[in-house]
Amino acid sequence: MEAHPKEFRNSPRIRVRASELSREALVAVMIAVATASSPVVVRVPAADERRRHERVRVALLGRYMLADRREFPCQTVDMSPGGVLLTCAVQGSVGERVVLYLEQIGRIEGTVARVVPTGFAMQLTATSRKRDKIASQLTWLANRESLGLPEGRSYERLVPRQAGVTLRFEGGRESFARIIDFSMAGAAIATGLRPAIGASVNVGQTPCRVVRYFEGGIGVRFLLPISPDRFHDGLVL
Repeated sequence: MEAHPKEFRNSPRIRVRASELSREALVAVMIAVATASSPVVVRVPAADERRRHERVRVALLGRYMLADRREFPCQTVDMSPGGVLLTCAVQGSVGERVVLYLEQIGRIEGTVARVVPTGFAMQLTATSRKRDKIASQLTWLANRESLGLPEGRSYERLVPRQAGVTLRFEGGRESFARIIDFSMAGAAIATGLRPAIGASVNVGQTPCRVVRYFEGGIGVRFLLPISPDRFHDGLVL
């Protein structure tokens, strides 16, 4: 809510709806009004401004580079235009500079804000224009299902007739596993292994990346989606 000062020339006070303010903002307004010797103009951020700070739960794969130039894979837990929480194997130090590359977002920079058991939170360093762009990208990602855009498990899933498969990891390690089900975008694999999120793996002859864990297995995303004409339960990955 915003009002022009001339509207208060004959008014000793203004009214503000508490529901429109955060607790901290409400306290600040109360102090300002109580100590002011002249009319106070209060401005409540518009919806598009508040959107810049909203956190969106979104799982995006990426890679990050620490100050010593070492690179590691990661996955987002949630993100806002001002920060992001990452799941990763190697944690940085608080205050350390980080360069992050995320699918569908691109390159962003920032510093380690806090360390958590599963990774770290990163405070982003970006211009207002870049933050607005990230806000728009996150809005699209958060609403892609309502827009009718297929993603992840919204694809139809099939149980393969040939479930046995060999997993081949970087470095030459191999392990036998079982395909629980698959879609045109990825597959659920029954295995006792826990490769890092973002790790490369060949499921049979199909290049994939590990995107999630579940009890008794892992979820992988195909680097190239399966074409509709090949998508059937007789497919051999």
